[in-house]
Amino acid sequence: MLGLLLGFAIAHSGLAALRTRGEAIIGARLYRVLFALVSLPLATILIVYFFNHRYDGIVLWNARDLPGAREFVWILSAVSFFFLYPATFNLLEIAAIQKPQVHLYETGILRVCRHPQMVGQVIWCIAHTFWLGTSFTFLTSLGLIAHHLFAVWHGDRRLSARYGDAFLKVKERTSVIPFLAILDGRQTLVLSEFIRPAYMGVSAFVLLLWWGHPWLMRVTGKIYW
Repeated sequence: MLGLLLGFAIAHSGLAALRTRGEAIIGARLYRVLFALVSLPLATILIVYFFNHRYDGIVLWNARDLPGAREFVWILSAVSFFFLYPATFNLLEIAAIQKPQVHLYETGILRVCRHPQMVGQVIWCIAHTFWLGTSFTFLTSLGLIAHHLFAVWHGDRRLSARYGDAFLKVKERTSVIPFLAILDGRQTLVLSEFIRPAYMGVSAFVLLLWWGHPWLMRVTGKIYW
């Protein structure tokens, strides 16, 4: 599993690092398609492998019989998706329908945390490691968190190289630790920025995942990886 995580991290972060050069050669849309053709299959393999081996290894603890444990895990998982898929992403650019661009955002969830995907991944890992309690899940979570912590440094470095002083000013007004910039007065939470269709889409996705989770486990269980 750690080998699969390392392979995904190298491919995903490596292609992100080469984005400027790649777009100059083949164009922004085609590079986004290339990025998706590499990243999505690797991510799918990771997810299926995790599902099928989540109970492997040593049982470190068993929290599933604790009162409220299931509800606690579902709440954390739902919250994690609102960080993992922030509404600042332009879905048309992600699908390469519009020309993909690098944006310097400072609205919505970015006011809470400059790297929401890292926070969402950490929350997701805490929830699932708590629920499953196996050494396999624990090591998987460590690998995922390590990759996202690297992505914090890597993402800031790429934005700094592209935007220079403009990014440094955004960096001063935001924080990696959730709500820190708001609490110390560098940032202001604007709730109206969260009233967007994308957040409704995330809410619908969470409900769909809650409903289809048992079916998803059965389907992936038929893939013998």
